[in-house]
Amino acid sequence: MSYRLLNSTSILGIMTAAALLAPATATGQSASPGANPAIAGKTWTVPRTADGQPDLQGVWDYRTITPMQRPTALGSKTFFTDEEAAAFARDENRRQNRDLIDPKTGGLQYPAGGVVPYNEFWYDRGNRVVKTKRTSLIIDPPDGRQPPLTPEGKQRMERREAEGRNTQLGHPAADSWEDRPLQERCLLGLNAGPPMFPGAYNNNVGIFQNRDFVVLLVEMVHDVRVVPLDGRPHGHIPQWKGDSRGHWEGDTLVVDTTNFKRDTTFAGSTANMHLIERFTRTDPDTLVYEFTVDDPTTWTKPWTAQIPMSKTDDPIYEYACHEGNYAMPSILAGARADEKVAEEAARKASK
Repeated sequence: MSYRLLNSTSILGIMTAAALLAPATATGQSASPGANPAIAGKTWTVPRTADGQPDLQGVWDYRTITPMQRPTALGSKTFFTDEEAAAFARDENRRQNRDLIDPKTGGLQYPAGGVVPYNEFWYDRGNRVVKTKRTSLIIDPPDGRQPPLTPEGKQRMERREAEGRNTQLGHPAADSWEDRPLQERCLLGLNAGPPMFPGAYNNNVGIFQNRDFVVLLVEMVHDVRVVPLDGRPHGHIPQWKGDSRGHWEGDTLVVDTTNFKRDTTFAGSTANMHLIERFTRTDPDTLVYEFTVDDPTTWTKPWTAQIPMSKTDDPIYEYACHEGNYAMPSILAGARADEKVAEEAARKASK
């Protein structure tokens, strides 16, 4: 992929569009029924915008080597000690291959026929666990793991795995561009969400806000969500990133997203997913991002993950996906070459 600095004119255009759409009435705020446990006991005062809203603006970095699910080898261990966290960060395999950690064993797993390790030089997963030193990003259920799949969810995932692999040639199916995942087709970013979660690179989000809108500009595949805060109901047109609506609960921005177009980039989820995201600024350099996934067609109960994001002075870069998308023609060309070899072998065998 190629990257170019996203200039300030583009960001200004996003906010200008949001401002033009803003109605004249001010957004109301409601008191939060309960404080976020991540900020209990804090005396720091959240800065305010000119409109009196908690100021969440800036570029926030969510790189971490903490896995989404707690490896079963860690049992009931919820937090690392300082020494354990440092040792985990020193493990080069985990640092470079965070998304390849087998959630069952804690070791590395490489997909059969996969090419993931070939360009690790470009990866930017970070080199430390989350600030809280949790052993997983999932905080509920308490075991740090996704709930069991429903029978329907298990069948669907097994079917997807079978359909997505060419068992004859030993690599993922590449009959056409439609067989390739959404992120490979530059439609959605793998970890851009919603929900957002750490990935191989581009783990940054720019947040901009005015009285009636919050804009989430994710660096991965330059995904942008313009979230209304004016109390309007959800729409009825399915969208790739769903239909988001926001409101304030005390100092926490709550974003409710439904109406996804189809399966999202989040593993296992479907268009039936209902997502609740919470953004709470807990100190000058920390934004606690928490999301709850509810998809009863996939999991037996909702589950929640939490990622403390760090403020950064680095800019957001444009993710020019199609301009440098050599993966798609190369994958399809490779599949055609394999098919040609197989056809030639079959022809010779029939003589």
